[in-house]
Amino acid sequence: MDDDEYAKLFRRMNPPRFFLPALSTCSFISLSTIFQPYYTYLYSCVTDRVVIDNKASDDATVIQVDSVNKQGTLLEVVQVLTDMNLVIKKAYISSDGGWFMDVFKVIHQDGNKITDTQLLDFIQMRIERNAGWFIPPLRSSVGVMPSDEYTTIELAGTDRPGLLSEVSAVLTDLHCNVVNAEIWTHNTRAAAVIHVTDNTTNSAITDPLRLSTIKHLLCNVVGTNSGSRAAKTVFSSCSDTHRERRLHQIMFDDRDYEGVKKRPRTSRPSVTLTNIDKDYTVVTMRSKDRPKLVFDVVCTLTDMQYVVFHGMVSTEPLEAYQEFYIRHVDGLPINSEAEQERVIQCLEAAIERRTSEGLELELSAEDRVGLLSDITRTFRENSLTIVRAEISTREGKAKDTFYVTDVTGNAVESKIVESIRKEIGVSKLKVKECAVLGTSSRGSQETTIGYLLSNIFKSKPLQ
Repeated sequence: MDDDEYAKLFRRMNPPRFFLPALSTCSFISLSTIFQPYYTYLYSCVTDRVVIDNKASDDATVIQVDSVNKQGTLLEVVQVLTDMNLVIKKAYISSDGGWFMDVFKVIHQDGNKITDTQLLDFIQMRIERNAGWFIPPLRSSVGVMPSDEYTTIELAGTDRPGLLSEVSAVLTDLHCNVVNAEIWTHNTRAAAVIHVTDNTTNSAITDPLRLSTIKHLLCNVVGTNSGSRAAKTVFSSCSDTHRERRLHQIMFDDRDYEGVKKRPRTSRPSVTLTNIDKDYTVVTMRSKDRPKLVFDVVCTLTDMQYVVFHGMVSTEPLEAYQEFYIRHVDGLPINSEAEQERVIQCLEAAIERRTSEGLELELSAEDRVGLLSDITRTFRENSLTIVRAEISTREGKAKDTFYVTDVTGNAVESKIVESIRKEIGVSKLKVKECAVLGTSSRGSQETTIGYLLSNIFKSKPLQ
């Protein structure tokens, strides 16, 4: 980040005090508490709450978001960008006091700036709507609107080879059609959020007796070899919690962060915590870059009841660097060693849960009842283990993504892959090689970033 960008960030974090000339000796915290109505009034006078600029950067679209701050605003904005498959290359965050002022530099997944004016207008509309500019949101979480068109099934249990195949087989036998699903595995644990409909009505399943039967049979499948942790199956006719956020919550509740670490220490993310001036806990993270990384971290901090006051994100082709200044919702930094270790473990788990492992297989085919069961059975019969999966159906087409390894967790032999493709259909199942990202040292650049941010965030010009 160049000097001009730091200057802009500093000015935004320290707005002019023309409206409080007689109270310049008040602390920033006091001002944010006492003068919240003034923040709200000024906010109501601002017309450009979301500004999208394609001229400020040569290689990215710059999105600036200004609003009255409330718990969860950062997550809501990041969620919109993530849902639209935008890649956050850099971010500068300031949400101390009563004002939220953030800048995001984003690109398409193809690496280009966003030039489609309709898409730019849609991004602005989505951010304004999701952040609840005009009416406070009635829900505390981010995500999709409730739907009565499907029944949501949440699963949690011990991971093992063939688990998804058995689950999908049970659902097929019970005349349930899987329309959307996402499955994560991490540290021997598995979690899934599955949307199903009735085969005959193509709508949500509401019969209590039938739901009880489905739950009983799924618990039998997921509960096999669960050890001391009981398997969980939960139903709901609708959910206003974003699916990926819900998966993080399920795995957090299942304490997957306490599991045995499969990766060697050198390939795991680096997470460190430092307290400064008894004001903030500084969380610094270095890891391989990947899609949705910022969302996973912000989501975890939010659900652990931590507030991000300041921060920055910078991603390079080989590495992502994130630095957040946080406090607990009670206003205090993290003081105990036990809580520090817990936060480190949870952030490591959040980064690792959907790190792409194994071979990526993409299925594109006409949707039909039992398709997922047939595909996953073929994988199981060929000794493939699904470590992560995304299942989607739209307009009669199934488009699924599977990340697979062999039963030992190693790479799948090419001859096995080709045999499976011939069985399913070469044109239907395609192989997408996962890019292997290395690690690099940021050296003096990282030190400079941390030092500059530290000095900026320590400054208290309103005192």
